[in-house]
Amino acid sequence: MSGFTGRELIASRCAKFFKDGDFVNLGIGVPAMCVNYLPEGVELWLESEIGIVGCGPTPSWEDADPDLIDAGGHPASVITGGSVTDHCNSFAYIRGGHIDVAVLGTLQVDQEGNIANWTIPGKLVPGMGGAMDLCAGVKKIIVATDHCEKSGESKILKKCTLPLTGSRCVTDIVTERCYFEVTPEGLVLREIAPGYTVDDILACTEADVIVPDEIGVME
Repeated sequence: MSGFTGRELIASRCAKFFKDGDFVNLGIGVPAMCVNYLPEGVELWLESEIGIVGCGPTPSWEDADPDLIDAGGHPASVITGGSVTDHCNSFAYIRGGHIDVAVLGTLQVDQEGNIANWTIPGKLVPGMGGAMDLCAGVKKIIVATDHCEKSGESKILKKCTLPLTGSRCVTDIVTERCYFEVTPEGLVLREIAPGYTVDDILACTEADVIVPDEIGVME
């Protein structure tokens, strides 16, 4: 057992999807934490749609280069062999299908693999950033999210009610309570976090859930 809980557990489980040498785009927040939990022997090429290929560790503001920031506006660094490019090339990597995996946060996700993560009607938002391009151009879209809203309402729905970022693009959903694989038949419960039961997951998930005979434990 890893002993991780909450958002650390989400990030560590998402990191298990990566293979050595993958070209990866990580969203802001929990997705960005995934690099702290890479399996042994796995090194990634991290792409930031703002124009960095080969993002390195996040430096302090005192050591930061003001010309290097990530998609969230935080200081960034570039690993040996990495490069800085313009937006045209950066989005060409995404739209051209060159990114292997993207990990995104969300407001809602549903059993059809739809994701809504860029706006709530009536609220001022900065825009969708590169999320729509990622949903359209990346082969594997992993959603890393809290299972429920602070109000207790499920974020894993039968059908998203907010404006969509991407349609039928999500391949996997990882929360602090479980891991779902998105299949043509619906959401399959693959793993459950320690301390939870199948009944717990079904009770806090609005979406229909397929429960297989064998279910793993999230680590």
